[in-house]
Amino acid sequence: MTAINSLAAISVAYVLMLFAVAFVAEQAARRGRGAWLSSPIIYTLSLSIYCTAWTFYGAVGAAARSGFEYLTIYLGPSLVLVGWWWVLRKLVRIGRSQRITSVADLISSRYGKSNLLGVGVTLLAVVGTTPYIALQLQSVTLSVEVFADAAPAGDAPLTAFWVAVGLAIFTVIFGTRNLDANERHHGVVMAIAVEAIVKLAALLAVGAFVVWGVSGGIGPTLERIDASSLGQWQVSGGRWAGLMLLSAAAFLCLPRMFQVMVVENDNDRQLHMAAWAFPLYLMLMSLFIVPIAVVGLDLLPAGSNPDLFVLTVPLSQGQNGLAMLSFLGGFSSATSMVIVAAIALSTMVSNHIVMPLWLRWRAGGASVSGDVRNVVLLSRRLSIAGVLALGYFYYSLSGGGEALSVIGLISFTGVAQVLPAMLGGIFWRGATRNGALAGLTVGFAVWLYTLYLPSFGPGTLLPASLFDNGPLGIGWLRPRALFGIEGIDPLLHAVLWSLSLNTVAFFAVSLTSFPTPLERLQGAQFVNIGRAASRTRRWSGGAAQSEDLMVMAQRILGPSDAQALFLREARKQGVSGLLPDPTPEFLEALERELSGSVGAATAHAMVSQIVGGASVSVEDLMAVADETAQMMEYSARLETQSHELTRTARQLREANEKLTRLSVQKDAFLSQISHELRTPMTSIRAFSEILRDAEGLAAQDRIRYSSIIHDEAVRLTRLLDDLLDLSVLENGQVSLNLRRAQLSELLDRAVASATHGETGMTIRRNLASEAFWLHTDIDRLAQVCINLIANARKYCDAPQPVLEIRVGQSEGRTVVDFIDNGSGVAQDQQDVIFEKFARVSDREAGGAGLGLAICRQIMARLGGDISYLPGQGGGAFRVVLPQDQALAAQ
Repeated sequence: MTAINSLAAISVAYVLMLFAVAFVAEQAARRGRGAWLSSPIIYTLSLSIYCTAWTFYGAVGAAARSGFEYLTIYLGPSLVLVGWWWVLRKLVRIGRSQRITSVADLISSRYGKSNLLGVGVTLLAVVGTTPYIALQLQSVTLSVEVFADAAPAGDAPLTAFWVAVGLAIFTVIFGTRNLDANERHHGVVMAIAVEAIVKLAALLAVGAFVVWGVSGGIGPTLERIDASSLGQWQVSGGRWAGLMLLSAAAFLCLPRMFQVMVVENDNDRQLHMAAWAFPLYLMLMSLFIVPIAVVGLDLLPAGSNPDLFVLTVPLSQGQNGLAMLSFLGGFSSATSMVIVAAIALSTMVSNHIVMPLWLRWRAGGASVSGDVRNVVLLSRRLSIAGVLALGYFYYSLSGGGEALSVIGLISFTGVAQVLPAMLGGIFWRGATRNGALAGLTVGFAVWLYTLYLPSFGPGTLLPASLFDNGPLGIGWLRPRALFGIEGIDPLLHAVLWSLSLNTVAFFAVSLTSFPTPLERLQGAQFVNIGRAASRTRRWSGGAAQSEDLMVMAQRILGPSDAQALFLREARKQGVSGLLPDPTPEFLEALERELSGSVGAATAHAMVSQIVGGASVSVEDLMAVADETAQMMEYSARLETQSHELTRTARQLREANEKLTRLSVQKDAFLSQISHELRTPMTSIRAFSEILRDAEGLAAQDRIRYSSIIHDEAVRLTRLLDDLLDLSVLENGQVSLNLRRAQLSELLDRAVASATHGETGMTIRRNLASEAFWLHTDIDRLAQVCINLIANARKYCDAPQPVLEIRVGQSEGRTVVDFIDNGSGVAQDQQDVIFEKFARVSDREAGGAGLGLAICRQIMARLGGDISYLPGQGGGAFRVVLPQDQALAAQ
């Protein structure tokens, strides 16, 4: 009895110390001096609630029974933090941006703020966590029995009852002080951090005592391990993989882990440290598990409970103080888990079950006077008591007969059913509410049938005949041999079927169902959280009154916080007074603020009651276009961009080639123009000097030399006229002399001027097609025709040159085609022949190569066009006559 009294006194003192730590942390945070409470090390230590009494006591028991298999429980979370860190970062960012209050709120908010899903996840979490709470009560009860020297069995339930009551009181006091679940529970988190240090120090102290105080050092300890059954390294690949998957899933989905990891997170810096520091913490927690198990098996009598070796080994060696420290470590492991789990579950129950029912039963809705804040707080406090009562009921009903590790794995499997909907929701926009609901329902039902209900034993909740023959004698539906598959470990059997059927149902129903607009909006925000996707608005405030919204906000947030929110939003709008206009932006901000207190689904419903329902704008509908259509549009856009890039690259390549050719031809042009200018100038100078200096020059020679000077001067003048003409045309300084003339007359004149009456080329025309009037600058148009006929005469290389002049229609315009029977223009020259540095041919035909450039400028000024026609069998040019042309045929 003395030991029990001492244990009670120490336990009470320890609890009071936790109360003091929590109180100081709360006061520091309230006074704005609690920046250190948000440090990464505090956040990392708070994650230690993963290490419950299961890992403190049960890991040693698991090692004694199954060897090194206990490591899987530590490897799963380590892999999540190290290898899946990007998943945690995304969850944390979603939690902060969406003001997520729990894992049920995450699922509910992602799938269109569906409260039905929130209720489903809440029920699953409560049922799944109940065995775990029972495990903590059992561990404390067993540890008390060790100190009571095998107290009567009737005292065990009483001990568990008072432990549950004490934990409920502590959780109510420090876990429901703030209504806003997004406001950090600094007192609770600090108490958990202290407990993390206590349980780690206790386990390390017992381990050090076992290694150096009992075994005599590291070497003898290793020899003892080698000599024991644990020294035989036996690894069942399937079971190890299954347990690591299960522990990793539970680390993400357990309500208590989600609470400290996501809800209590302040910034990414905390997660950065936890990514390496928490695996280190787990390694230290597991460091002495095997030595304690081996020494316990050697020292203690056969049949001793290996789950209690952490306590019984020090006691067997007379180390009562160490045993007391070990008890406090186990007590810390149990209490920290229960406290956080109760907070998380009470938030879920309040937000997704109590508040929706209250809103439905309340006739006046959310704006009626009556303190909603008190309703929410009361529901959370009652939920905490109810959750602990369920844990105590499970403990009493099951009798506490299962090993601690087995009970923990049952709970892990239950909460892991949230994993497909969670990961699918944050990475796949096509996931739907119906898919998530189907997956959760199937997975939860299979888990209940194959693992949870059988854990009570045959004949308790399920008849014994069901285990042997299946329901209605259907053997392939037996709980532990589903679909006729036998010989699998019961745990792996349940994990395999529950998670696989859950995932299949989730994807199958999601692919065959269509999400609502709100689901699509939420999906875009969750999946694209890194791109700040929350730009669309969901509310139309036309039916809302700011006064009603203020009343509702005060009922939930409290008068001071509500007034501060409304004043801040009014200042943003530039509105004088306290009440802002009910704009979509303000309603969005209000819903976000309320969701921190009552959850996203309930906040959405409350705002909807006053506003008159959510509206989907045109922008929203465009934002939630069908996923397949978006993907097809995106693919088509990429294909179009690819084609455009290819086309642009080709155009750039062609332009580069053209510029290269023009550069070469520019040099040739300069050389040619220099030659063309120098030759007549040289002739003029030479013959003028002869005329000046020669005496007694014959009259016949004087006439001949004067004619040469005259011809060269005319040639030089013509060249200079071309250059000046091109310059004038390019600068737009030419004046047009518009008059009427027949096309046939214009072509007659052009033929006569270009051929000078020579008959070396045959010219074919259809005079009937040329019989209409033109109203344009006849001289300039004739200049174009003369140039084209002269080019054909000079460059046509056929033995018997023929030029055909055709008049016709093309795209509603009158065109004149000049087609000869020569070899034409080379393909690589066709795109540059109208440039002023280009030459149509390399043949020595005279001229500076400016004719076609002048023709193009003339036609541009007249409102027509000139182009080269490829594929005509020879040189072919098309002149598109100006728009203002013949009005009537003659």
